[in-house]
Amino acid sequence: MITRTEIHITPAISHPIRLQEYGVGIFNAIQTKSALKKVLKKQLITVNGFVATTATMIKGGEKIVLSTPEALTKTKQLLYPLKVLFEDDYLAMIHKPAGILVSGNSFKTITNALEQNLKASNCIDTTIPQPIHRLDYATTGILLAGKTNSSIRALNKLFENKAVKKTYYAITIGNMNSQGTISTEIDGKKSESIFEVCESVKSERFGKLNLVKLEPKTGRRHQLRKHLSGIGNPILGDATYGNKDLILKGKGMYLHAYSLEFLHPITKEKLGFTAEFPKKFENIFPSIDLSIQ
Repeated sequence: MITRTEIHITPAISHPIRLQEYGVGIFNAIQTKSALKKVLKKQLITVNGFVATTATMIKGGEKIVLSTPEALTKTKQLLYPLKVLFEDDYLAMIHKPAGILVSGNSFKTITNALEQNLKASNCIDTTIPQPIHRLDYATTGILLAGKTNSSIRALNKLFENKAVKKTYYAITIGNMNSQGTISTEIDGKKSESIFEVCESVKSERFGKLNLVKLEPKTGRRHQLRKHLSGIGNPILGDATYGNKDLILKGKGMYLHAYSLEFLHPITKEKLGFTAEFPKKFENIFPSIDLSIQ
């Protein structure tokens, strides 16, 4: 069997770090911690000629080699057009439509569609573009992707350090306070979401519908959906955490990732990007300002 080899020489680093932390993003085939753990378990990585483990320490100057059987590296390309909001040699912002997973075992994912929608980076550590965070299958809006090994690691660190400001908008059901903070724990972990009602309309079927601005301060799975459902104001179209009888057939869920703000990890430029609302939002709130901040 043909084996493909990738080599990475560790630059000088200030403090020793475990390979399971350092190794994410240094090879094209390893862009997540789970992927790194899998190849380490299969003993496909060596450091200075010795088989590496999750406990291997990196101090600087090491030769790290990934040897992957060719059969494991072949991938088909998904032809799926995406709206690119911004890109440079290091990162890209795309508008994720509803009805597609960001990543996972399915072939139809944003991950598999990124490469044919983005320009190749001119940087020496260019790699296959990878999403940095996730949006639910039914959620629309702005999604950040990294295009080089170094930028992927740096962007992941920004999210870990909560240095990325995320703003969402949702349409919720029922009477609710004009603003507030929801701090209900999720899966036993501290969670916090800030909400502000921008506009409300009466509805014969739903009683009242609200356009709500949301700022998650933590990043738990399904956090906004769980928090809003928990205070009695589920997101319209959310069959999992809402009322299955109160669904607009064929319209999906009304949750939109509107904006991201962060400091570019390479150029240090302050960046802010927005993704236009889906038309279904405008159908319920005709006066909605598509450039709302």
